[in-house]
Amino acid sequence: MIRTPKGASSLDLETPLRCNVNWKTQEMITALPYNMKAFNIARNGINNPLPRFEVTGFSFKTMPAEKALLKLLKEADIRLVAKDAPYTSISAENLRGELSEVVKMIADAAEIYYSYNADTKTLTISRKANFTLYVPKSRPIILALLDVLRGSGITDITTDWSDYSITFDADFELRTKIQDLIDYFEENPVLIAYDVSIFTIYPYNVTNDIEWQKLLNIFDFGTIKTAKTGVIGRVLTTSDDLNFSTLQRFLSGQARVVKSAEGKFIVPNLWMARFDIGKCASRKSPEAQLSLLAKSSLMPQTRIFSDITLEGAEGQITQFNIRSKLGENFLIIGIPNEIFGITSPKSETIVFMVPRIIRTIKKQVPQSDKVN
Repeated sequence: MIRTPKGASSLDLETPLRCNVNWKTQEMITALPYNMKAFNIARNGINNPLPRFEVTGFSFKTMPAEKALLKLLKEADIRLVAKDAPYTSISAENLRGELSEVVKMIADAAEIYYSYNADTKTLTISRKANFTLYVPKSRPIILALLDVLRGSGITDITTDWSDYSITFDADFELRTKIQDLIDYFEENPVLIAYDVSIFTIYPYNVTNDIEWQKLLNIFDFGTIKTAKTGVIGRVLTTSDDLNFSTLQRFLSGQARVVKSAEGKFIVPNLWMARFDIGKCASRKSPEAQLSLLAKSSLMPQTRIFSDITLEGAEGQITQFNIRSKLGENFLIIGIPNEIFGITSPKSETIVFMVPRIIRTIKKQVPQSDKVN
């Protein structure tokens, strides 16, 4: 079978934004102005106005939506195409109004979309439709929206970085969720950004585990705030004394350290987002199959609740509920590399995360073309 070469298929325009973390000058709280009028969601494809017929009384009992529409459209001489029938069975009595209004009532009741092609006199119905979401010219906002879509299980997404738009297929449920997210920005929401670094560590002595207990000897008491155990591994919350640089120095005394990937993802407050590590790792890397899912909430006094899940090719690996303060970091340790098919004894994958807060500020005047 002839396939697109890997070099071409691996080209990802998102990588320069997603996989670039400045560990030296991190701002814990950032203000982000944006123009609310820049949000717009538009449905794509042909959808001509339906003929202006008057429906004077249309009734049916417990009938799949496609059969009800077929019955309705028969007299109008309009052909019906149902892409993914059967649909929900519904009932209606004495529907009145213009044909377009009655068709919309039936489609909405069955939670399906319709489009009409006047040239072919064809009405097409389906569970999903194609939409383009136009967003403000802000990198954090578009990354947050991408991460929310992926957190909803939508992976077939096309992003246009020149006009800051996202094109995707959505059913009624997802379309409503995206509209809710847009409405949420009206209230000046908080975004929680996570800077992430993934390491693979190989102990110099292949018969010994990494001695994480030595962290308590090297760092001052209180640097490690909490330690929680998951199904696999543990998560530590730490002060900023244990940071990207000091962690690497600690590990280098016991093991060979290989940085697998680093990047960032952004979660709107109280929403679920997904970060696929493979976007920022070599496609041949075993850790490329790893994904991070996060549901986050910001509480009073800048406390952050983070529900972090690690997933691999076979599903969930482990999960942690983390309660932290702004300025504290997360360190997930004790993920055996054998999960990813690495046979090196005692080797581990660790995840280092730094949460940050982005406060959005709605502007009523048009933004300049400068990207935030």
